[in-house]
Amino acid sequence: MRLPRSLHGRLALFAGLGLTLLWVVTATITAEIVNRRMASVLDSALTETAQRILPLAVLDIVGREEEGISQHMAQLRPHDELLTYLVRDRQGRILIRSHNADPADFPPYGAAGFSQTATHRLYSDSALRGAVTVTVAEPLSYRAAAARQIRMQLAIPLLILVPLSLLGIWALVRATLRPVTRFGASIATRGAGDLTPVPAEGLPDEIAPVAAAVNQLLDRLRRALEAERSFTANAAHELRTPVAAALAQAQRLIAEAGDSPAGRRAAEIEATLKRLTRLSEKLMQLAKAEGGRLRSAEAQDLRPILRLVVEEAGRDAPGRIALTLPETPLPAPIDADAFAILARNLIENALRHGDAAAPVEVTLQAQGFLKVVNAGPVVPPETLARLTARFARGTSAADGSGLGLSIARAIAEGVQGSLDLRSPAAGRGDGFEALVRLPLDGEPAATG
Repeated sequence: MRLPRSLHGRLALFAGLGLTLLWVVTATITAEIVNRRMASVLDSALTETAQRILPLAVLDIVGREEEGISQHMAQLRPHDELLTYLVRDRQGRILIRSHNADPADFPPYGAAGFSQTATHRLYSDSALRGAVTVTVAEPLSYRAAAARQIRMQLAIPLLILVPLSLLGIWALVRATLRPVTRFGASIATRGAGDLTPVPAEGLPDEIAPVAAAVNQLLDRLRRALEAERSFTANAAHELRTPVAAALAQAQRLIAEAGDSPAGRRAAEIEATLKRLTRLSEKLMQLAKAEGGRLRSAEAQDLRPILRLVVEEAGRDAPGRIALTLPETPLPAPIDADAFAILARNLIENALRHGDAAAPVEVTLQAQGFLKVVNAGPVVPPETLARLTARFARGTSAADGSGLGLSIARAIAEGVQGSLDLRSPAAGRGDGFEALVRLPLDGEPAATG
């Protein structure tokens, strides 16, 4: 038998099995005690019957004029005769017998006391120094029927009480472990970015230390992540001013040096500083993406936000972006800046790594999907699986920071959505597709 996986299921099962076993053992012992008591009472009835019949039989037999005459007692009215008897003389001749007595059921008289045959329980006694004997017999089938009836009377309550007891145990265990179940559900259903303490009210003493340890771990993890995000954001922010100053000096040097070797080196410095500027911007976006608070309290239409992002990206790549928007508003509870960062990174990734001769298709669907598709060679599955990691790059030789898809994934998961990467793109033999599932207005946020 396979054990239940839940704690309350196992407790209810073992408690129910223990209770059932206890009931069965108790009923068996009770039945045995009752059977022995019943046998004692029935033996007493046999003895009492013999001792009452024997004096009367002696008086009747002594007053007879002839010896050895058999007298068959007639019944006054029809009835079931459970006790039958025979009164015999020393020679074994039947002097008196009950109306339903069968002589074949009575063995010869041996000694006073109890005896038993295959079919009857008997008690014998004598008077006048053995001149008159009496034997009372009771069918063993009667005792067996009485024992079965006793067991049945004990079993019927068990058939009712045991299921009710099991149901009560299950309900009691479930109610007792409800705080534990609630504690487990609060951990299982919370989002990946929710590091707030888990409610631990009402937990048993055995589980309370576990809850305390989990909350301490979450607190340490939250502080570590906050320190990392703060460092990333502050470092990127602090880099902007000196990098901008250095970039201005490099551009001034280019203007002064012209096409000389110094000017060409200054141009290389300018390109490097521009990459550093983009990297610091991506680091700030990553800090925002992993810092939470990506969902907004009020839903807003995503169409104008995406249109502005496409217009801005199209200034550097005119005519390369094909935008498709739904005809009706698409409200979603997403922070406008977060959605803009998500869309901008996906579009920049498609423009940078896609085929420059083919357009980048940006589609916002009414079902809550944002799809960005670009032409290009097929990305191998092993490369595709790691593209959303930080600083991961594909096989393309195009310049990039390796953070764009990581930022997009962090924002998608932070708003309780998802990012799926496909290559080749759906319905095509080549290309690359990024499909984002966005939460629509009315969808509940993941709880913790």
